[in-house]
Amino acid sequence: MIPVEEPIPLDPFVTDLDGESAALRAAGPLARVVLPGGVPVWAVTHHAEARELLTDRRLVKDINVWGAWRRGEIPPDWPLIGLANPGRSMLTVDGEDHRRMRALVAQALTPRRVERMRARITELTDGLLDGLVAYEPGAVVDLKAAFAHPLPMFVISDLMGVDPADHPRLKVLFDKFFSTQTPPEEVVATLGELAEMMAKVVAARRAEPGDDLTSALIAASEGGDHLTDEEIVSTLQLMVAAGHETTISLIVNAVVNLSNHPEQLALVRSGEANWDAVVEETLRFSTPTSHVLIRFATEDVRVGDRTLPAGEALIVSYGAIGRDEKQHGPSAGVFDITRSPNRHISFGHGPHVCPGAALSRLEAGVALPALYARFPGLTLAVPATELRNKPVVTQNDLFELPVRLR
Repeated sequence: MIPVEEPIPLDPFVTDLDGESAALRAAGPLARVVLPGGVPVWAVTHHAEARELLTDRRLVKDINVWGAWRRGEIPPDWPLIGLANPGRSMLTVDGEDHRRMRALVAQALTPRRVERMRARITELTDGLLDGLVAYEPGAVVDLKAAFAHPLPMFVISDLMGVDPADHPRLKVLFDKFFSTQTPPEEVVATLGELAEMMAKVVAARRAEPGDDLTSALIAASEGGDHLTDEEIVSTLQLMVAAGHETTISLIVNAVVNLSNHPEQLALVRSGEANWDAVVEETLRFSTPTSHVLIRFATEDVRVGDRTLPAGEALIVSYGAIGRDEKQHGPSAGVFDITRSPNRHISFGHGPHVCPGAALSRLEAGVALPALYARFPGLTLAVPATELRNKPVVTQNDLFELPVRLR
């Protein structure tokens, strides 16, 4: 066990996320950590303290508050710079600016509009499952590549007005964007190309508006809400990135959990539990977002028996928070879809709570029962211990999910 007084280095290869999360919880609600690239920050690791900090106005998204940034200690080719400073969007502003941008996104993601997307999500799900039928019985299928990735990518593209022809290149770019292993010489180029692709979408929607969120952002800007092109492009990139990555991990992790706990799958099949419970317990137990970067303290903030100093950076370690025994009891480390109540914060809390949470839940709530109805004999093709995490410290994500469908 790493002594709690020493900073905990986050493994850039994510070889043992559960063990690392346990070490973070053991270090207390406020832990000193080192991000890949040697960047020291602090992490909130317990549920109650995270809820408090996520609504604390002394913690802001303005990177210029970060002392290390002002001193030039964070290089422009740091692999995680795109996550720490992704451009001006609702993710990186606070106060009135945040409310203005978020209100526009919220108008497009009302519960009624999200529910209207159910038919399209069902259609996409059925089409992808039809494609899986072609595999021979006993064949090994990468369920992530064939199902869990394309479904949310198609959904978010529909929502944002992104051309599906761009999906292959976007996958390559987002893999580099999130990875800790992107070569320094490719970091700036990756960010630049992503911005160019998003700008192309904005230009296309400006020339030919559609029933999508990008067109709505453009119309709002022209109608007096004063969004700049940079804000529209950055918001589009944020929504596409977060809108598919989180749902991929949610679907993948649910399949892994049900494969590892067949007695839980039996509860769903018997009607003793429902698929919503599978989704919520997966969000808690295997939260898709392991760490969220990044907030900055405008003044000293007391957390438990420690102080987050002014000018320091804070990450929110949802992977640790989801299994906090103070919130979820002694069984916090057990996957249990009958858990009640199940009050987690895996989509965040406070002003910056994820605006796409309802859409992600809907996608998983459609995809999982359809998958198991079509392939009730689905099993992992390798032991769960052989599944490989991608080198991404912000996402609980696998390289692939090899399964046998029947």
